[in-house]
Amino acid sequence: MIALESGASVYERLVEMLSRFVSLVSVRLPDDVLPALLRASELEESAHARLIYNAMFENLEVALRRRVPLCQDTGVLEFFVGLGEAFPYGAALLRAVRDATARATREGFLRPNVVDPLTNRNTGDNTGPYVPWVDVEVLPGADYADVRLYLAGGGSSRPGFARVLDPAQGLEGVAELVLSTVAEYGPPACPPLVVGIGIGPTVEVAATLSKRALLREVGSRNPDPRAALLEEKLAEAINGLGIGPQGLGGRVTALAVHVEYAGRHPATLAVGVSTACWALRRGWLRIYSDLSYRVLSHRGAELG
Repeated sequence: MIALESGASVYERLVEMLSRFVSLVSVRLPDDVLPALLRASELEESAHARLIYNAMFENLEVALRRRVPLCQDTGVLEFFVGLGEAFPYGAALLRAVRDATARATREGFLRPNVVDPLTNRNTGDNTGPYVPWVDVEVLPGADYADVRLYLAGGGSSRPGFARVLDPAQGLEGVAELVLSTVAEYGPPACPPLVVGIGIGPTVEVAATLSKRALLREVGSRNPDPRAALLEEKLAEAINGLGIGPQGLGGRVTALAVHVEYAGRHPATLAVGVSTACWALRRGWLRIYSDLSYRVLSHRGAELG
């Protein structure tokens, strides 16, 4: 566990910690993504595909060396926060998210991306109505807070789709919807993609679960063997589309497919689809009650 220097107030320390965490996620991929990209690159045979992967890897190296965002589109920030029942600073942490986002923007680690949909004016600091988005759950018995961050880029978010199917369509209908969505919108979304799928009773539940699916380690399997089989079959079908890196053709279109599900209503079968581009910028920060921390997504990272 690592602690920030004391002396500042709890709130100031949380803002500092979170702003540094945001900058880390913007600059460096989490530990599981680069190995997945390397494995995918080894499967490609065409010169175009190999050229694209070489450009990706060079891009990642330059971002780390110069400590700059690894993509010009730093997205809209989405936080998934787990608050332990015994964590004493839950309210302060949730307030700090907004100020940390604004600070990271001022420091140059985020491009101002948030636009008011009614005025079309950019807010200038990546905050606005309900953004950064914060999804909260309670962690029974825990004395820490888990902060998961996802940078939702514009290109990779455009394929996002949610719809309520007739239950009679079953998993075949789910698969058809996922494949048609990726086939139509996947090529310009900077593949190879990670595809998150949510299944549940209503569109908002399915959409949220599809986004949570992107937070899982790339290539991990749902513990339910039926869902795991669906992940495997969908990954095979999506890669069979031949979209390939940057949509220019190749063997790997999806690095992984992840499925999360909730119980549904007898009359509904809601499906959500979320996609992440090859630059899957997400992070996982655990904050303890003494304000020490661990970055669980980026091995050896310090928020300095």
